[in-house]
Amino acid sequence: MNEVSNWKVPKWPFLVANAVLLASAATLIYRAAHPISLWEMVAASAAVAFGAWLGCLPFILEYRATVKLLEANALTTVAEQMQNLKSYSAQIATATDQWARVQEVTKGSAEKTAAAANEITQRMAAEVSDFNEFQQKMNDAEKATLRLEVEKLRRTESEWLQVVARILDHIFALHNAAARSGQAELAEQIGQFQNACRDAARRVGVTLFAIEPGEAFDTERQRVHGVEKPPAAGIVAETLAPGLTFQGRLIRPALVRLNDAPAPAPVQATAGTATEKPEAAAPAQLSIEAE
Repeated sequence: MNEVSNWKVPKWPFLVANAVLLASAATLIYRAAHPISLWEMVAASAAVAFGAWLGCLPFILEYRATVKLLEANALTTVAEQMQNLKSYSAQIATATDQWARVQEVTKGSAEKTAAAANEITQRMAAEVSDFNEFQQKMNDAEKATLRLEVEKLRRTESEWLQVVARILDHIFALHNAAARSGQAELAEQIGQFQNACRDAARRVGVTLFAIEPGEAFDTERQRVHGVEKPPAAGIVAETLAPGLTFQGRLIRPALVRLNDAPAPAPVQATAGTATEKPEAAAPAQLSIEAE
């Protein structure tokens, strides 16, 4: 009954009545005597007007019926939506009540969880602090141990460097004595022995250097025997004790005699070379310990 096709008004009776009235008006005008009288004109006009009204009446009735049907359908839809809205309102209210209950139940659990998390965070912070402190102590102990080992190694290095320097000084003094003795074969053998000892010392970084006679005096690499303030433009006459370098670093300058200085006696030169060895070893020890 709510379909639009069920509410349509049959139009054929009204159209037939309209045709009959129009035919009657046309017959009346056709058969009337001319000129047409007033009542004939009124009758024909009334028939035409009534026929037109009858022709429009079914469409008007159908339009009104359709409007009422649409209004009824709209009211039905609104009523259904109101019912759905009430159902939705009830569901929302139920969900709100359930959410409130869930919040009440989980409120205590959330507080306990937050407290437990805070306690775990504090414990972790304490553990990290203790670990950092332990790591710092371990690092300090390891650094102290390494520093002690380095000091021991430096002290050992200084001691064996002094031993090597004294041995090489004695060999140099022995070679000078052999050269002054006038025995060429003895001087040559001791010279070969000295070169072999210097090659062995060179393998560990110890190098001895002697100043050739006639070279210019160098205040950084040379020291004059028995002169506190030697002239800067002096000429080297001979080397009394060789200089010493360790791994390319100057440890002890060479002990030389200049041309204008008196030559020491052979016995005094040997004694002077021996007495200079402790003094020559002291700068090596100081330099190694400074590093």
